[in-house]
Amino acid sequence: MTVEPARSQSSVPVVEPLYFARQLSDLDFNDRLLDLVADAGLPLLERVKFIILFSERIDEFFQVQVAGLRRQVTAGMKHPALNGSSPAELLEQVRASLERMVQRQEALLVYQLAPALAVEGVELCDWSDLDDADRAYLHDVFDRLILPVVTPLTVDPSHPFPYISNLSLNIGVEVHSPREEGPRFARVKIPPNVDRLLPLPGGDRFVPLEQIMVAYLDELFPGMEVGQPCVFRVTRDADLALDDDAADDLLLALQEELRRRRFLPVVRLEIDSRTSEGPVARLTEELGLGPDDVYRFAGPLGLDCLWAVYGLDRPELHDEPWTPLVPPAFTSVEREEDANIFEVLARQDVLVHHPYDSFSASVEELLNEAAEDPDVLAIKQCLYRTSGDSPIVAALVRAAERGKQVAALVEVTARFDEEANIGWARTLEEAGAHVIYGLMGLKTHAKTTLVVRQEGDAVRLYCHVGTGNYNPKTARMYEDLGILSSRPALGADVTRFFNYITGFSQPPQYRELVTSPGGIRDRVVELIDQEAGAGPDGRIVIKVNGLDDVAVMDALYRASQAGVPIDLVIRGICCLRPGVSGLSDTIRVRSIVGRFLEHSRILRFGGVAGRPAVHYIGSADLRRRNLDRRVEAMIPVADPEAVAQLDEILRINLADDVQSWSLSADGAWHRIPTVVGVATQRALEEAALERGDLLDGRRAMLT
Repeated sequence: MTVEPARSQSSVPVVEPLYFARQLSDLDFNDRLLDLVADAGLPLLERVKFIILFSERIDEFFQVQVAGLRRQVTAGMKHPALNGSSPAELLEQVRASLERMVQRQEALLVYQLAPALAVEGVELCDWSDLDDADRAYLHDVFDRLILPVVTPLTVDPSHPFPYISNLSLNIGVEVHSPREEGPRFARVKIPPNVDRLLPLPGGDRFVPLEQIMVAYLDELFPGMEVGQPCVFRVTRDADLALDDDAADDLLLALQEELRRRRFLPVVRLEIDSRTSEGPVARLTEELGLGPDDVYRFAGPLGLDCLWAVYGLDRPELHDEPWTPLVPPAFTSVEREEDANIFEVLARQDVLVHHPYDSFSASVEELLNEAAEDPDVLAIKQCLYRTSGDSPIVAALVRAAERGKQVAALVEVTARFDEEANIGWARTLEEAGAHVIYGLMGLKTHAKTTLVVRQEGDAVRLYCHVGTGNYNPKTARMYEDLGILSSRPALGADVTRFFNYITGFSQPPQYRELVTSPGGIRDRVVELIDQEAGAGPDGRIVIKVNGLDDVAVMDALYRASQAGVPIDLVIRGICCLRPGVSGLSDTIRVRSIVGRFLEHSRILRFGGVAGRPAVHYIGSADLRRRNLDRRVEAMIPVADPEAVAQLDEILRINLADDVQSWSLSADGAWHRIPTVVGVATQRALEEAALERGDLLDGRRAMLT
């Protein structure tokens, strides 16, 4: 079955399918991570990091995407995916792709990473290879540290099959008492509060905790005959379902759903393929799984344990460290040429590019100064995700305690951060801040801050609109953009925006700000169609994390058929088919993956054949969920210096031949061969250093 977009042209060729399936495109990104694991040119411990990230992304994919497809199949839903597949067909395609990727992950770990680590003196030891001295040492560790912590549970008529928690690691085994006729099934949970990789004396040598427990399993069942053990791990559905009644008390409903999440169905059973499979039939029966839900892996299950290896103090095996720079516009504050950040923003807009520009010296500094400044009357902010020891939240708390009006929209339904966000919300409320727990039915994903400051007889509005979360930790690892400004028109728009989301009013009319639901899709399609009207003299360059919105993809197809050159830099999901004759000949799609997570959203239209360019940045990807089910904010960028910097970022992205993959018409991603040697993230580090040097040079000339 083919899903076709509504379009007016009758000459559009029939292509099956017009789009790629979102879930399969999402999985494709993981292959690019494995490409980096296999890249011997990268520092060894960075390759370890990429295999951990792959493992964690696969965990999340099962909890969300596979779980969602299973629910659709169970409910008998027939609505086709973007590639025309039914939910059952798509689930089969997803499982085949996952099986292939897991096999590739295993081969990379066992045959490439582990031997390469051993050459560098970092050994991932197997119990079977240990000598008597090592085993004696580990037996002592078992007696002192492990035996008092673990709790073996057996199943019998008075002891039902135990609850298996999400992503927990366990040992399943049959045990038999000489006084009883048949064996019983027993489960031992690997304690999550004990290091998964236990170090051995003498060098960087590690043994997985589960192997030690398997070796001494008989000591947990004294007097019993212990069968062959099976190390296993389960993954559960992690989606939350808040109904309309939750609007009466969103926080209470969410807390109840978080409790319910613990008992959602299991969607994957992982088995250590080197251990016994005797208990597998019992596990699949008890967990309600079929053979297709079982995945076997010859290595540690859940590779987050390898963070201990990645964290080793071996600088020669890591990327060269990068220290974010103070944005040139704000060095005058550090040098006390300006008394505060507000004096800088009163003169100019400032575009900040993280992690090349320091988050703490820009966005965080704005919040800190606003909290302390007696002339600041109010601070308003959207918080989607933040760090565990968030200085952003600390600044808002200080501001509230000093009597300033503080309003924080805390998105408590941000997936997997729900409990942390509830905690931040409580902290802010206790300090006297006004806390809004999101909008029912919508996630507030916008990255916006407003600071209201009394300056003489007037009030001045300072704002930040960005592409990334207010999280100082991820700001050092995620590539993001933000505009800091005191322009009256933008400040007025951001004020209306906060009044809308805190007062639950109707969406207002804005002069500059573009928001969703509704507005961002309409504006983007309008801008694409304008370029289509220019034909070959049009130009579109878009950098986002995902593209699956049919209306936007259809508009891009129309522009391509009009001859518009189109470049899309899409890190993750891309459901558009590029390079199809008569449909998307002029569309090129690339993905950039490196040490920093490409996260910014930049849209550029025009700028060739004497036509002015229009630039936007914002929080929204061009995905249906962002445009229909999330509150997002996007703004035009007009400041000449900021525009030049955005153009430089896009130029470097499109020139990259080190960190880039290209998407072909058949859906395959291919690594772009290195010819010139342009690596986006290294080039942007150099550009940031150059901007700082130029500013220092200009200052020296002036003095």
